[in-house]
Amino acid sequence: MRKMPIEIVTPERKVYENAVDLIVARGADGDLGIMAGHVPVVTTLKVSHLRLKNDGQEITFAVSGGFLEVKPEGVSVLAEAAEMPEEIDVARANRAKERAEKRLSSKGESLDERRAELALQRAVNRISLATRR
Repeated sequence: MRKMPIEIVTPERKVYENAVDLIVARGADGDLGIMAGHVPVVTTLKVSHLRLKNDGQEITFAVSGGFLEVKPEGVSVLAEAAEMPEEIDVARANRAKERAEKRLSSKGESLDERRAELALQRAVNRISLATRR
């Protein structure tokens, strides 16, 4: 099977670079499965898990939005944040989840509801990846 080069970068660092068999990402219009030879495409990424399959192994990242671009020479992921399960501080993610839930339940005048919803999605995404077995 041909491999597809992928590079995952955030504003802070290069998170991952390798060639893989399959990339599964949640884009603006739903899930994408990308293999070598995929047609060029650019999409926004939802807060979700980004899965890479390579030689029977799976590597999963918690991604907090961004962009994915498929070109003939490879895939570039420009993510707001991307973490592997072992990098996630579950206690911190749980605190972020609790803060977001509290903001959403207060429904005050100064509430930025969309921002709180996104914070909740990010926290739940990180917790689900870090705690899955």
